[in-house]
Amino acid sequence: MRVDVKGFQERGHVIVSDLFTEGEVAAFRQHYMEMRRAGSYEGDFAGIDSTATDPLKAFPRLIHMHRWDQTSLDWMLDPRLEAVFVQLLGKAPLAVQTMLYFKPPGARGQALHQDQYYLRVQPGTCIAAWMALDDCDEENGCLQVVPGSHSLPVLCPEDADTTQSFTDVTVPLSADMQPEPVIMKAGDVFFFNGQLIHGSFPNSSTARFRRALIGHYIDADADQVAHYYHPVLRFDGTTVDLDVSQGGGQCGVWVEEDGSEVLEMLERL
Repeated sequence: MRVDVKGFQERGHVIVSDLFTEGEVAAFRQHYMEMRRAGSYEGDFAGIDSTATDPLKAFPRLIHMHRWDQTSLDWMLDPRLEAVFVQLLGKAPLAVQTMLYFKPPGARGQALHQDQYYLRVQPGTCIAAWMALDDCDEENGCLQVVPGSHSLPVLCPEDADTTQSFTDVTVPLSADMQPEPVIMKAGDVFFFNGQLIHGSFPNSSTARFRRALIGHYIDADADQVAHYYHPVLRFDGTTVDLDVSQGGGQCGVWVEEDGSEVLEMLERL
């Protein structure tokens, strides 16, 4: 398996097609749908309410499933993911999080953001493996990314439009930046840098889910990550003792200077 390492370095992202089989993907879909219907779990951000008008109340995302679900742990540490990471990064990263997004028909998307804002990895940054469990396109709210934005520092967030996003903050884009859709088939895995600006628009379909299984990883040489992402795991399943990164640091805002937009760095709380 050869991966477009140069493309990843230039754009901050790469798709590896058919990394998981149709049978595996079908089993994952069934597993997580049964898990979701069985009740609430640690990390449910909205709670389950099948009578609510918001589809995300019936199918809220799952977080940190690998801490109590063997299927999720096995996927997060799968040798195929490790092999891709080794090509992209030169070594295997450390594993810190799993997530499952259901995104049923009519669900809101997620405003543009950078994962590193939340993980606060030091030194280095984080990287994500985003596996499509359904075919993803613009109709059912595929990922949207700003290619090349991984070269930017962490940007200061601002208020998001919560009629379109279930999260309430976003990052501003400069006038020459435009998100692009990431079209994927079920079983494809999208690898992207933690600085990359990404998000999604609402699922405008009437009958199609856009389910995705996601792993977050951090630089193998990191010595700090935010408290929420401990314990930290190697790909052999053993734990790594890292420090907890604190709040603060700098983030960038766009300002006009001599007729052009440039980043000004500010201290964040």
